[in-house]
Amino acid sequence: MVYNSTMRTGIFLSYAGGFKEAADQVVELEKVGVDIALVAEAYSYDAISQLGYLAAKTSTIELGTGVVPIYTRTPSLLAMTAAGVDYVSDGRFRLGIGTSGPQVMEGFHGVPFDAPLGRTREVVEICRQVWRREDVNYTGKHYQLPLPADRGTGLGKSLHLINNPVRERIPITIAALGPKNVELTAEIAEGWQPVFYYPEKADDVWGDALRAGAAKRDPELGPLDVMVSASLAIGDDVDDRLAWAKPQLALYIGGMGARGKNFYHNLATRYGFGEVADHIQDLYLAGKKAEAVAAVPDELVRNVSLVGPTGFVKERLAAYTEAGVTTLLVHPLATSDAETVRFCEELVSLTR
Repeated sequence: MVYNSTMRTGIFLSYAGGFKEAADQVVELEKVGVDIALVAEAYSYDAISQLGYLAAKTSTIELGTGVVPIYTRTPSLLAMTAAGVDYVSDGRFRLGIGTSGPQVMEGFHGVPFDAPLGRTREVVEICRQVWRREDVNYTGKHYQLPLPADRGTGLGKSLHLINNPVRERIPITIAALGPKNVELTAEIAEGWQPVFYYPEKADDVWGDALRAGAAKRDPELGPLDVMVSASLAIGDDVDDRLAWAKPQLALYIGGMGARGKNFYHNLATRYGFGEVADHIQDLYLAGKKAEAVAAVPDELVRNVSLVGPTGFVKERLAAYTEAGVTTLLVHPLATSDAETVRFCEELVSLTR
């Protein structure tokens, strides 16, 4: 597998609230050299309107979705939206896509969660066709453009994007965990965004899939950007902050999906924490959230995070680099905005 050779730094913005304050913080992070800021989209405010706001407040930092689901917008609308954000940001946008899960897609949006692999491939192909300003003609299993006459009025016309995009190929990152999804990502996307990345075990979990996808990859796509999220706290007295990362792990492992349909539970199991993951899920689904959080082991948190003294963080960065990580997307475990900026500034210095 061929990866980018440099380590970039980035930050995730919370979708739970305080966005304008977070945007002001991004301005400060841009000044200390942070490379990219991502806005998530779950069942929150949409990511795109917030990225437009960020585009107006910043000038150099790359902006992206981390991620938007493929089911809630048509492929052409995804392409139009990405081209629009790329335009207002002067070519600084990265389109991050994923499938989310059936609870959100069918529960909140009322759309079927079906054919994630096939739909992802077709969405990517249609987006790139739109950005090239071609007349959009696509005959796939899941999307047909224009819509066939027997499925509508018969008046559909092949059209191309009115505007001239800033770039005819906006980078696409895919959030993927399962082997087939990861293989597809390594084949067709500019970037891959896994979650809860354990560098020493990553090759055992994803290596075969990445290599299989890379064997089919178009060289014009360039090296795969492996964009990994990690909690961040740098200092001699920050071990207590490992506990701050546990609620998210408990939520994802225990509550993000039904029993047997939880991608994050499966990942923890593949890392060797199967019994613990089962226990966390049992507690979480029984409504015992505090107990589920307490059941998350320090060992797991420490190995998927960057929490500790500078020397320890340097060692972990070497492990991430060895595993092929090229972009670190951090969640600072900070007590203030100033501490967030300090943690990120130190991380930038350690990755240069």
